[in-house]
Order: sequence, then structure tokens, then C-alpha cells
Amino acid sequence: MHRLTVIDSHTAGEPTRVVLDGFPDLGGGSLAQRRERFREDFDPWRSAIACEPRGSDTMVGALLQAPVDPACAAGVIFFNNVGYLGMCGHGMIGMTRTLAHLGRIVPGEHLIETPVGVVGVELHADGRVSIDNVESHRARTGVAVEVPDYGTVVGDVAWGGNWFFITSQSPVPLSLAHEPALTAYTKAIQRAIDAAGIGGDDGGVIDHIEINGAAPDGAGQARNFVLCPGGAYDRSPCGTGTSAKLACLAADGMLGEGERWVQQGILGSAFEGTYRKGDRGVLPRITGQAWLTGSAEILLEPDDPFVWGIRGVALRP
Repeated sequence: MHRLTVIDSHTAGEPTRVVLDGFPDLGGGSLAQRRERFREDFDPWRSAIACEPRGSDTMVGALLQAPVDPACAAGVIFFNNVGYLGMCGHGMIGMTRTLAHLGRIVPGEHLIETPVGVVGVELHADGRVSIDNVESHRARTGVAVEVPDYGTVVGDVAWGGNWFFITSQSPVPLSLAHEPALTAYTKAIQRAIDAAGIGGDDGGVIDHIEINGAAPDGAGQARNFVLCPGGAYDRSPCGTGTSAKLACLAADGMLGEGERWVQQGILGSAFEGTYRKGDRGVLPRITGQAWLTGSAEILLEPDDPFVWGIRGVALRP
């Protein structure tokens, strides 16, 4: 029987599962190299951890790793129900809160290694966490795609640690009551983008769709709905999505360096964002809060027909 030790949390409503112990050794090399080893040799473990019956379509896993850079407090590989993420804003906030709970970090500034670069985090005394995300930029603007049943949808292609297609067009208001319609719409956009071969720089795959509009309750500047890889919507305002949005705002001259942006998610929970100018785009700082929800020992029984998750039956090693 395999045993994995995990700690669960949620950030503004979106879950994170930090894997502390029991995962197969990924060896040395960079975090990007270890992520590829994870993908190629141990993908059933991803499904077992993140997917039902132990996880859900919304679960993001965070596999703790020893960093290459000794200046970093930890390394991490993020994954979800269908694959792997370059960075994860809500997951980084949740992991930082978990590291504090474990006594591995104290309030102050720290560095965390990811497959797409080193990310700075600051644990505040009140429990909030700020992340200094990887440099974000808008790659293309005014991109039009024909979406069956919805017509022409125009948006921006931007990088915030993952690739996003961001549009302000929505067939229904951005409220949780309209989640089924918003999910259907963003899935249709994703299919249309894939069919049209629209991507980010160097063929980067756009795997997040973001609708952005005004906050309906006046409590924030904006509200978004973000479709994540695997078809689940982000319960949080999405850290990498907020970073990509800041890059678009800066490119349009709608938000100045150091100005505060309040980004609600579809639940009404909010992140705060600011940016500094970067070499190519912006250097975003995203602030939010996470809460611990549980600690567990996950058991993988070899005779369980769903030991590798309901999405992972075909992945059985």
C-alpha cells in the first residue's frame, strides 16, 4: 500500500493539496526537468492525488520539492485533474500558508522555485500572502475567433504563468447563478481556439479562458470567470489570470505602475494586484489569503479499481 502525506487548504474558495511525503523520487535537475519526469514516468500519481475519488475536478496539487537554488525556501510542481501547470497563483498562496503551518517559514519574504522560474512570496503577519509572480505580458490583442452558437468573440492573449485568452464579452452576467451558462460559453471558446490553432508565444498552448467585467456589487474593480484546464471553473479570482489581466491593463494604459487593482472571482472573493514594470511586460504582485482545511494520509491500495483516480483508469502502470 502506498501512503502519501498531504495538507489541504483553500485560497478564496479554490482548493490546494500540498504533497509532503510518500511521492516517488523525481531525482535531480531543474524543476522543469523534474516536472517532465513526473509527466512521463509518474502521471498516474497525479490522477490519484487530484482526481476523484480522493480529489475533484477543482483540486490543484502542489508537490513539494527540494529547490536547486539554495536561496529558495522550497520548490514546487503544480498539477491538476488533467495535467501540469507552469505556475499557480492561488496554489502558491495556499502552499505558503501550509509552509507557515509546518513551521518551515515565518512572516517575511521568501523565494519559491517553480518550473517557470523563481517566485517571491511574502507572508504577512495577519496571514495574508503576497506573491511576486513571474513576468507577465500581453502577446496579442484584438484576437477574433468564431465560436459556434456565440458568434465572433474578441480578446487578448496574455501570459501570467499560464496562457490565457481574456475577453470582456459574455452572454450572461458574471454571477454564480449563471455558472452553467458561463462554463458552456468558455468551453465553446476553448474548443474554437484549439480548432483555429490560436496560441501564445512559440506555440504556447492557451489552456485558460477568462471573462472579465465590472464587479456587479461595487466591492471591487472587476469580476472574472476563469475556465481552467479540465473544464472546471476557478473558484478564486485566479492568481495567474489576474497577473495576465494586469499585463493587459498596463499595455492599454488603464492601470499605472503601483496602482491597486481589486479582482473578484465568480464567488465574490477577491485578490489585490499591483505591478512594477518589467523588461517585456509587468512584474505582478498578487495578494490573497488561504485557510487550512485538513491534513491526511492518502492511501493507495493496489487492488482498488480506482486507485489511480476515475480519470486515471487508463493510466494504470
